[in-house]
This record gives sequence, structure tokens and C-alpha cells, in this order.
Amino acid sequence: MSGTNINSVFYADSYHPIQAGSIDGTDIVPHDNGVYRALLCSSAGLYDPFGDPKVIGDPYCTLFVGRLSDLTTEETLRKAMSKYGKVKNMRLVRDIVTGASRRYAFVEYETEKEMRRAYEDAHHSMIDDSEIIVDYNRQQLMAGWIPRRLGGGLGGKKESGQLRFGGRERPFRAPLRPIPLDDLKRLGIPPPPEGRYMSRFQVPSPPRRSRSSVDREERSHKHHKHSRHSKSHRHERASSSRDYPSD
Repeated sequence: MSGTNINSVFYADSYHPIQAGSIDGTDIVPHDNGVYRALLCSSAGLYDPFGDPKVIGDPYCTLFVGRLSDLTTEETLRKAMSKYGKVKNMRLVRDIVTGASRRYAFVEYETEKEMRRAYEDAHHSMIDDSEIIVDYNRQQLMAGWIPRRLGGGLGGKKESGQLRFGGRERPFRAPLRPIPLDDLKRLGIPPPPEGRYMSRFQVPSPPRRSRSSVDREERSHKHHKHSRHSKSHRHERASSSRDYPSD
């Protein structure tokens, strides 16, 4: 690592259970039970990021909202998040037994541009006297993601104050020593990516939709638009023929 990164932080581009439990991303063995469980889930492929039937909508237009007040309702949240764009869908996660808010939600906007605006501007804003945090939809967009309930996640505290790093709210510190790749290889653990180095004042951007997907959507939109225009044009010609029959 070059000396220019000493005062920088870095953010994970993909999820690595052991790296997430390390303050600078250089750990090579699990240091708490949560990291160990996350590693087991990752190695055995036990977590399916698309297996939750409640997850709907476009992940590239969806924002995670956390640290909500217990008092915040769907109506209050929708009103607050509508400042940044048109809210298409929203899910305030509630306890399946008590119905009480679990203090986080997912908000889907009509467009990716609106989601990015909220990602930039809503972070650390106030809703019902609670300072919220927002992030992109890591569950579906971050490769290798393991949720907090399985020992993974980024940020927050769990059990005996266990911390997770690499996210927007708690980035990795720039490592003072290189990641011990030889040790990881010896232990049979895939090497983690070192991530993107940035200053503490920069905001990491959410992942972007692949260009091929955008092109397909644009072509599909143009095709539907052309089809509607053609149908409308044929309808007009048919109407004209009926109004002005030939002799």
C-alpha cells in the first residue's frame, strides 16, 4: 500500500465475512462468534439474497433506511422520503409477532436518479427526532452479502459490542500492513478485495446498473413506444377509411 493512503479510508466493493469484522481489513481468522457464523454461511452458500418473498421492486432504485424512531409510521416515512423523489414502494420492517417497528425500512423510488439523490441528501437527516442513516440495497447489490442476523452486516453493534466495518457509516481504516494473502491462501480462505480508497469527506457511490441492462431497457421502452405509435397510426387510418368511404 502506498503512503498516500495512510490518512484515507476504504469501502468494501463485495462482502467478505472476516474482512467485515476487521477494523482495517487485515484479519485472517474470525475474532467473534458472529464472524464465524457468517463465514460458515458464506462457505456453505446458506444465504440466498433473493429468497425473501417480501423483497420486491428494482434494487437499483431502492434505498435502505436505518435508525428510525420507534414512533415513525409508514405515512411519516413516505412523507419524509418523498422530498427526494417519487416513492413507488415502501416497506417498514416490523416484528412478525408484535408488529412493532424494527426501526429500518426499504424505500423504492421511481427512478435510479431519485434514489441517488436520496442517498446523497437523506443521510443523517432527522425523522421524528431520530437521526437516520441511508444506504444502497446491499442485500441484492453487494456480492457475497451476509445479513446481520447471520453474523454479517456492516455497522451497528451486536451482542457484546461486536462491530462490523466496510460500509458507509463505518469504513475500514487504511491498513498499516498489507493484507496477509499468503496466510489466507494457506488457510483456504478467499482473499478479500481491498476496496476503494477515499478521503473521509468523500461519499462512496452506489453500484450502477450495467450498461447492457440500461441499453436493453431503453430499447424496450423505444419498442413499446413505437408499437403504441404504430397502433395509434393504424387506428387513425382505419377511422379515416370509415369516415371517407371510396365511391
